[in-house]
Amino acid sequence: MTITLQYTFLEVDDHEAALAFYRDVLGLEVRNDVNMEFGRWLTVGPKDQPEIGIVLQSVGVARPPADAQALRELLAKGSLAGLVFSTDDVDAVFESIRASGADVMQEPMDQPYGVRDCAFRDPAGNMVRFSQAKS
Repeated sequence: MTITLQYTFLEVDDHEAALAFYRDVLGLEVRNDVNMEFGRWLTVGPKDQPEIGIVLQSVGVARPPADAQALRELLAKGSLAGLVFSTDDVDAVFESIRASGADVMQEPMDQPYGVRDCAFRDPAGNMVRFSQAKS
């Protein structure tokens, strides 16, 4: 039996801002962008990983009202999901993303678990990390 990752979901509160960050700043491809009755299905992914889709879904979609409100509050605090991308040059990635005006969470630093990484918040507040294996 083989199991592979196909989609992962991030809650966002502004699809245009998310699209500008993930497509224009990070260089991800837009895989799907469909307006539907209940929200927008916007999927992006790395060019070199066509099998992976990151769905940028409307915060709280298809959830009970109280749950949707709780998700909106957690998103506003930056307390929901995140992503970790690998790169071969974390310092260059950091400088490029910082130059876009993205919210810096952590400048590049060596971690005790064998990587050098940095972190940003996307426009919705989700954590986005970039990791480089230490030589």
